[in-house]
Amino acid sequence: MTERLHQAFHTWEEESVLPMIERFPERRAPFVTSSGIPLDRLYLPGDPDPDYLEQLGFPGEYPLTRGVHPTMYRGRLWTMRQYAGYATAEETNRRFRYLLEQGQGGLSVAFDLPTQIGYDADNPIASGEIGKVGVSISSLDDMARLFENIPLDQVSTSMTINAPAAILLAMYFAVARRQGADLNRLRGTVQNDILKEYIARGTYIFPPAAAMRLITDVFSFCRVNAPRWNTISISGYHIREAGSSAVQEVAFTLANAMAYVRAAIQAGLAVDDFAPQVAFFFNAHNLFLEEVAKFRAARRMWARLMRDRFGAADPDSWKLRFHAQTAGSTLTAQQPENNVVRVTLQALAAVLGGTQSLHTNSMDEALALPSEHAVRVALRTQQVIAFESGVGDTVDPLAGSYVVEHLTDEIERRATAYLDKIEAMGGALAAIEAGYIQREIQESAYQAQQSIERGDTIVVGVNAFDTQNTPHLELLKVDPTIEHIQRQRLADLRRRRDEAAVQAILVRLEETAAGQGNLMPLLIEAVEGDVTLGEICNRLRQVWGEYRAPATL
Repeated sequence: MTERLHQAFHTWEEESVLPMIERFPERRAPFVTSSGIPLDRLYLPGDPDPDYLEQLGFPGEYPLTRGVHPTMYRGRLWTMRQYAGYATAEETNRRFRYLLEQGQGGLSVAFDLPTQIGYDADNPIASGEIGKVGVSISSLDDMARLFENIPLDQVSTSMTINAPAAILLAMYFAVARRQGADLNRLRGTVQNDILKEYIARGTYIFPPAAAMRLITDVFSFCRVNAPRWNTISISGYHIREAGSSAVQEVAFTLANAMAYVRAAIQAGLAVDDFAPQVAFFFNAHNLFLEEVAKFRAARRMWARLMRDRFGAADPDSWKLRFHAQTAGSTLTAQQPENNVVRVTLQALAAVLGGTQSLHTNSMDEALALPSEHAVRVALRTQQVIAFESGVGDTVDPLAGSYVVEHLTDEIERRATAYLDKIEAMGGALAAIEAGYIQREIQESAYQAQQSIERGDTIVVGVNAFDTQNTPHLELLKVDPTIEHIQRQRLADLRRRRDEAAVQAILVRLEETAAGQGNLMPLLIEAVEGDVTLGEICNRLRQVWGEYRAPATL
């Protein structure tokens, strides 16, 4: 068995790894410890169990337990992508350029609450919320200001937006066209995951069927026009932030993913036409070994689902590529400097679990939006892990650990049991409409909070090791005058645009929404014609209505 395993290793190395190394010469430096001990790319057991190769395989090959690329971080480090957005587009643009100067590898956009639920900044419902938890974007002009002096064909951008994702993506593509960029060259991700909004976050607009239509329209459009763009980032992050366990995070995320795959197939897409552009977004939580195993289990489960259940033939369709973010729900307002330690451990778990990109939270986020100092420390945390720890010098370094392999298997077993139950209910959408997934998360969150209040779970600085000496932090404050600025900009936009052309586009949008055509080309035309986010969403509300969540308690 050992001889067969090593022969398979050498074949894999020659066919998969060596060509990959040639692509990334910057990571060809010798990998040795501080004592001069050389590190191999991959370690193999001396006498594996018979199912070893089936369960683990090699990095970059089915079932992808050990990573989606043969060389992982020896070839190229993960993308350091700090999430940012507040106040006006100009303020966020300054933060973006600051982060790029500090060594960040990609952009990640946070939008304010009115933008997330499809309201313009001058809508009365937006009062008091403009720019508070993200950047305010109502028009193409706002989006152009957000990316001023940032060439979109040279950066990778992630946008955390869901219900109006197609509209914000249309704005992004329109800005890229203004810059003269080829959409075929654009790299990035739009979250575009509406099912977890019904489950965990609540920033939905339209009923599920209409929302799924927008998602599959994005799939179809990008397959032809922006093939390097990730059309969805299926999010377990917010499911975990709502209180789920690690097992539930994996199970409910993959259940949602299966629903999107089925919707795309039903819309006429072949699975291998869209699956390589599907990405995931997971939480990096506190229990270090469980988190590493969680990422490995999710990757293996997705490979099996795509190959065996959905018949995907392209190996890229089997690859669960994911962004990770450290757990906001674990940050404490008490002794906030302790959050640096929490974030470091969570980030390390994500790296050891094989993430493709990573956001590290700032120490002050339990108190306010992150200050420039705090966000720099958060970025430096990733850079220390990347360049000083050596954990990326060999692939899947914790593989073979008895506890890690046990946890990987057990998370897969328990998550599969959840998936089987959800499938028996008719799939994720039926389980959401019945309130089943929401109730499971609520019960998990309740039990976790009870454990903290009983003292069974220790949170340092909160229910143990408390102190009255809290350090002073300079907190970021959003200038309330930005509401006036944003409203005035919209008023100016509406005065100078061609109102007859705007109304004509909105009529065409309504007709297309009531029919079967792909909305993306018309959305791009609309935003280029200065139709605002709120105007588009309001017209779609007239056609599709708004979603009202069922009671789940």
